Amino acid sequence: MAVAKSKAGKHAAPLLGKYELGRLLGRGTFAKLDKPELAATAGMDARVLGEVSAMRRLRHPNVLRLHEVLATRSKVYLVMELAPGGDLLSRLASLPSRRLPEHAARRVFLQLVSALIYCHARGVSHRDVKPQNVLIDADGNLKVCDFGLAALPESHRDDGRLHTACGTPAFAAPEVLRRKAYDGVKADAWSCGVILYVLLAGRLPFDDSNIAEMCRKAHRREYTLPEWVSQPARRLVSRLLDPNPATRLTVAELSSHPWFKRSLSLDSQLGSLLGGAPERDLLFQAPPTLNAFDIISMSPGLDLSGLFGENRRSREKRFMTTASPEQMVEQLGHSGAKLGYFMVGKKGVERLPLGGLSGLVAMSMEMSEVAPPLMLVELRLEAGDEEEVQAFGWDALRTELGEVVMAWHGCEEL
Repeated sequence: MAVAKSKAGKHAAPLLGKYELGRLLGRGTFAKLDKPELAATAGMDARVLGEVSAMRRLRHPNVLRLHEVLATRSKVYLVMELAPGGDLLSRLASLPSRRLPEHAARRVFLQLVSALIYCHARGVSHRDVKPQNVLIDADGNLKVCDFGLAALPESHRDDGRLHTACGTPAFAAPEVLRRKAYDGVKADAWSCGVILYVLLAGRLPFDDSNIAEMCRKAHRREYTLPEWVSQPARRLVSRLLDPNPATRLTVAELSSHPWFKRSLSLDSQLGSLLGGAPERDLLFQAPPTLNAFDIISMSPGLDLSGLFGENRRSREKRFMTTASPEQMVEQLGHSGAKLGYFMVGKKGVERLPLGGLSGLVAMSMEMSEVAPPLMLVELRLEAGDEEEVQAFGWDALRTELGEVVMAWHGCEEL
């Protein structure tokens, strides 16, 4: 956050001794409300509490992080991760065609799907999925935000259904608009279908100021896709924009769809997602060279992580290879695809959300040159709780990597 200064040019007094308030970055539904305003606005205090409760359960690379909640007598402060790239709607609006090429749309959609499957696995339904609630960080990666309307497990009635009509009409499922009992997971899937349509076509599938007429069009599937959209993408949109929630595809089932089976890292036309340097420039920066001190410092005898409650041995693996960084990323992409994983680039480090499309674990890969052509590859599970980390299939990944691995080690064996 930018630091604010007083008229005298000095820094403002730290907020609660920890933060300095900077310039206003934007406004949301309740981005700047005092406690009295929250109490006076019907349901607003419940939305704030709901958002805090939902975000405290979530820690995923594509979900905006809630760092801390602070309160004074008159105000409530939510300290969140900064996403300086704006929202997805604004970025699309800045493009001449207001849409993305299909290979770029696939990458955007994969990140959205990964975030939502993670949320659903923890009993959180977003219920207001739309481009305005998808932010972009400094590296061009997506961050799902605004969980003010999210439904938690305790929100469901005895029948396991939700009954509150909420969200944005153009992105809300027909059963929500018709004020029927609904499944929040299936409602989020419909919203994903609308977003995928927008990414591919540059417009809404159902756009009418009359909500009843919009609902009728959605129920009859009265939409058309431009001719440039591929057949696999068309079929996926149709499966998501299914007015019958019982037969509608869920986001957790997307891994079996042909449109998702293509490895993103091997798409030769995949450029920058939403601005910045080309994708391959980000992925294949020259690896650093290790010196003797670097190698010695990796010794298990000098590993002090246990003193801080970290379990590095279950989170990290290292191996030697003579493959180039380009070859290594390609092989990891092939191996991951066989196991149902997918790859998303991030500024010189290849991040691999793992566990099918569950998004429950995210991996980073770093390569360092030991002595040409020998390279040290370090794989680390960056996200996921201990249970998920312990269950991760290292052996299966090692098998799929095959001959590219010269010697496979855990942290304790290097």
